[in-house]
Amino acid sequence: MDEFIREDGRSPTTFRNMKMKVGILNNADGSAYIECGGNKILVGVYGPRELHSKKHSKPDGAVLRCKYNMAPFSVVERKRPGNDRRSTEISKLISEAITPCVFLEKYPRSSIDISIEVLEAEGGTRCLGIVGASLALADAEIPMRDLISACAVGKVDDTIVLDLSEKEDQTGNADIPVAIMPRTGEITFLQMDGNLTQDEFNEALNLAYAGCEFINQMQREALLNKYRGEL
Repeated sequence: MDEFIREDGRSPTTFRNMKMKVGILNNADGSAYIECGGNKILVGVYGPRELHSKKHSKPDGAVLRCKYNMAPFSVVERKRPGNDRRSTEISKLISEAITPCVFLEKYPRSSIDISIEVLEAEGGTRCLGIVGASLALADAEIPMRDLISACAVGKVDDTIVLDLSEKEDQTGNADIPVAIMPRTGEITFLQMDGNLTQDEFNEALNLAYAGCEFINQMQREALLNKYRGEL
């Protein structure tokens, strides 16, 4: 049986062309830049910084705050500047996906702020935001249990595929973004839009784990490349 070839020429288990780089923002404590297909995402981490407000600080650990923003020029139809409901929701889910990996208890009454700026968008920015945030935290040398790796899987033309493009996301049968801690396999985020059978879901989840392992290797290589350059 011939293998299913997607509209952009990829096989079901292939990512779009991707590159990652860390340490590119001089004014941030840690930063990362990711390109994947038509996506371009810049992430900065600021902190830990002391929180002077007793109302917002926590005596037993840092507050992790995440802001996801799509630049007005990031999509074909110009977006209004400022936060919208979708950006607010994605900010919250990225924060929830990242929080389990960070030793927040080391920084009581402090804040760690993550700024995610989507410069160009072409499907998959939630997962790339998680990947970039994890990289930027590592670049800031904030202690973590593990890097968080993330990717999306879905169903297109009755085939389970990895790393959905924007068109596949819009026209496919299902979309499942997944984030994991690779060392333990613990899932820190999973969302499913669409319908799959139990067998299809199991196939999709296995493909997501394989995809996250590939992402994790790229994350580690990006961090190593920075420190190789500093030697």
